[in-house]
Amino acid sequence: MRLVDLLFLLFDVEPIFYHILGVVGVSSNFVAIVILTRGRCGLSKGVTWYLLSMALADLLVIIIDVIVSKMNFLGLYSSFFYYIPGCNIREVISSTVVEISVWLTVAFTFDRTVAICFQKLKIKYCTEKTAATVITTVSVLSLLTNIPLFFKYILYDFDYYCSVTYQYYYSPLWITFDWILRILTPVLPFVLILLLNTLTVRHILMANAVRRKLRGQRNGDEKNDSEMKNRRRSIILLFTITGSFILLWATRVVYLSIQRITGMYEVWTTPQLVIDMMGRMLQLSSSCTNTFIYVVTQRKFREEVMNAVKYPFTLILKFIK
Repeated sequence: MRLVDLLFLLFDVEPIFYHILGVVGVSSNFVAIVILTRGRCGLSKGVTWYLLSMALADLLVIIIDVIVSKMNFLGLYSSFFYYIPGCNIREVISSTVVEISVWLTVAFTFDRTVAICFQKLKIKYCTEKTAATVITTVSVLSLLTNIPLFFKYILYDFDYYCSVTYQYYYSPLWITFDWILRILTPVLPFVLILLLNTLTVRHILMANAVRRKLRGQRNGDEKNDSEMKNRRRSIILLFTITGSFILLWATRVVYLSIQRITGMYEVWTTPQLVIDMMGRMLQLSSSCTNTFIYVVTQRKFREEVMNAVKYPFTLILKFIK
């Protein structure tokens, strides 16, 4: 398939994709928030705080970046977000919630790395209080770093059209700010997650090798070791969440880096449009995957989802009886 044909296909698919993503994203994150709030998934309070805050951040990303920005642009018209300061407010909120979502993934990864690799530090760091402090700090700093975006858009000839200021692309001050934003989200988190996961994998491999020697096990006898089973279960959640984040953000990371380095913002070639559209679709998809990851990897979460699905039918049966 030629790139031009792929581009036209994306134009046709994009409206359908974002409408489906909006429905799935809101419902899945809402389900995750409700279930995690009940605290019956067998997770520590610190981990529950991280997962709950990530679900809330992802829900806000879906509402702002999909329902308000994409679905609004594709048909659900709301004039406020096409006037100054509406588009600036939308830009600040959108960038803030995305940054919160990304850095909470980093915070969760770091928390699990400490829990797995640093047993002495785990007692002090991996607590509910620390989790709440980290979540609050990430949220506040994300908002503060994105406040300058309120001055990103200006009006030109038409009172309903917001356009990016010339200075944003070419002023040294704005260029520096834009570089900082792109490094903070998503380049630096991308690198940190890869490094933390590498450290975790290395520690696990070394710990498993030591444990096999201490127990005198052969490589084929590990299935009878309950501690190693528990260790594997505890890292599956970490690796699936961070792995999906890396895969779904990779295209967007590469595109934003190339765009900033080359300075090609207003020259829209076919390859640029294809990569930009696909990168955005994949990136926004990452905001509704965690719930499905919980269902697949966490037995108690899966049971809670089944109970939630059965609950309306149970009420109906009780009412009939």
